[in-house]
Amino acid sequence: MLSYPSAITLSSQTLAGLTRIIQQHRRAIRSRWRRLSCQRQALLVLAHLRNGDTYARLAAGFRIGVATVCRYLRETIDLLAQRAPSLTAALWQLAWSHNNYAILDGTVIRTDRIAANKPYYSGKHRHHGINLQALTDPYGRLLWISDGLPGATNDTTAARHHRICDLADQSGIRLLADSGYDNVAYGVITPYKNHRTAHQPKRPLGPAYTQANTTLAAVRGRGERGFATLKNWRVLTRVRTSTHRVTALAKAILTLEHSLS
Repeated sequence: MLSYPSAITLSSQTLAGLTRIIQQHRRAIRSRWRRLSCQRQALLVLAHLRNGDTYARLAAGFRIGVATVCRYLRETIDLLAQRAPSLTAALWQLAWSHNNYAILDGTVIRTDRIAANKPYYSGKHRHHGINLQALTDPYGRLLWISDGLPGATNDTTAARHHRICDLADQSGIRLLADSGYDNVAYGVITPYKNHRTAHQPKRPLGPAYTQANTTLAAVRGRGERGFATLKNWRVLTRVRTSTHRVTALAKAILTLEHSLS
């Protein structure tokens, strides 16, 4: 366990890996003296991302100014986000590992209310937020996270915007998804649904269709681990920074989970 004023449920390997990234960056930009060492800056960033500690608390805990905290966080989060895999890279990595399908899912990361709030209000979740799409492998390991879209965007529209289905098809990867992606694209496997018509009442699905839906749900359930992993980082519980920073936060966490844990 790492500690600063409180425990951080991460290994020393994560701290060491992030410290190396900061060291390399400081050498590249020929940075001179700073208030915090590379290791202390790494610890500050992990405390913010994992524990959700505020700028004011971090400033007090590390005995630096709030502006310095903001600058260190933005610098390091951007460094991590740049290392996150692209959608193409994630799909080809999956194909090379001899897996022929991935699990597609979406979530809305809650944010504070903003002035131009209408596009960011999710009627489904009943709060303001940012829509993120993600792919996990058949074992529930998070592979890729999309750029953020306003929370009012539904999952089908978001998947089409990011061209997830097209690129998956080009990579020879089938996608498994929930009913929110019904008819999003050819080859995406979603649960069977009852389609009620004006002249025919809605009837229950037959046993074969029900069993197929149960099997699909069991497989897709592993994909829930991906977003569960993401939301273990408490900074995403409710983002209080600019909505434009949600993408960088999510991709930084993906890098930490992928490369440094």
